[in-house]
Amino acid sequence: MSVPVRFALTRLVRRGYSSSPNARVEAERINPESWYALIRGERRGPLAMAARSGLLLASLPYGLAVRTRNGLFDRGWKRVHRAAVPVVSVGNLTLGGTGKTPCVEWVAKYFRERDVQVAILSRGYGSEQGRNDEAMVLEENLPDVPHLQGADRVVSAATAVEELEAELLVLDDGFQHRRLHRDLDIVLIDTTCPPMCDHMFPRGTLREPARGLRRSGAVLLTRCDQVAVGEAEAIRTWLRQRLPDVPIATTEHRPTELIGCNGSHEVLESLRGKPVGAFCGIGNPTAFRYTLEGLGVTVVNFRAFADHHAYTREDVGDLTRWANALPADAVIATTQKDWVKLRVPDLAARPLWAVRIGLKFRDGEEAFAGVLERVISK
Repeated sequence: MSVPVRFALTRLVRRGYSSSPNARVEAERINPESWYALIRGERRGPLAMAARSGLLLASLPYGLAVRTRNGLFDRGWKRVHRAAVPVVSVGNLTLGGTGKTPCVEWVAKYFRERDVQVAILSRGYGSEQGRNDEAMVLEENLPDVPHLQGADRVVSAATAVEELEAELLVLDDGFQHRRLHRDLDIVLIDTTCPPMCDHMFPRGTLREPARGLRRSGAVLLTRCDQVAVGEAEAIRTWLRQRLPDVPIATTEHRPTELIGCNGSHEVLESLRGKPVGAFCGIGNPTAFRYTLEGLGVTVVNFRAFADHHAYTREDVGDLTRWANALPADAVIATTQKDWVKLRVPDLAARPLWAVRIGLKFRDGEEAFAGVLERVISK
């Protein structure tokens, strides 16, 4: 389960949003696979139906709390702090992974290529023991862009401007962080889980009602390569009816290269036709498997850990034994988010490769870039 989901479930139980004792017990004991299976209707039977009913009841006070909070900000009754420089937020409506990190990287690179001094601000889920995986990936791919992590992003914004001389701030996962004013809200929507088919948390993954999209200045549909063309167009049509003046672009998360721990790089074609043993600890592990299969490989064994999984020495030993059991000619692959935490050159004397992912536009890139240009031309 992603750290934001686990964090939200914990807060739900602690604050007593659940109106049913059974639902509170369910929220406390749900594991990474069962919660998603439950809310998507994959778990069947009377107990699953009762659990979904309990989660639906719990979503009512949760939704009321969210609407109340947004209303206070909308009416100016809760203070919004304005940074000394422009702020661009990259966020979403849902808990879990929609592919924000490649988008944050794309946006930061866009401004750096225009000689704008950029700093990235994030809350830092999973960073209790230091930098989290997203920060490490961004630092690996954007060595000249500082990344500040902290729950109070108003304080982080002031630090970035005063001490790092940042000229623009990119707020990672900031759509619901309304204390900090932003000049542009970019919202990502995962086409494999569209908002019109979702429910408010904890019955679904929505952090807030879909009408919150009215605050957005640009919308990116992600993972468009993993759904039929008609499904992506249906989402775009639904959005157009509600956001007629907001640019809507379609994107996909495309692998760009293989990275080895010794600093080596390999072209993706080197995997084609080979058996691959893969593992990852990300919000949407199925998406990584689809990515590998799209490279023309045969995934012979696949392991999924919880999102932001902190690998231990025991994990490395377990993965080494797992790698030993793979076919002799199998290649071992993981995501860059997992690779930056492991930093081991091999498993069972087989090289460990990370698949680097980048955001690629299908259409709408020009309109999206125009929105970014307006931020720095003010």
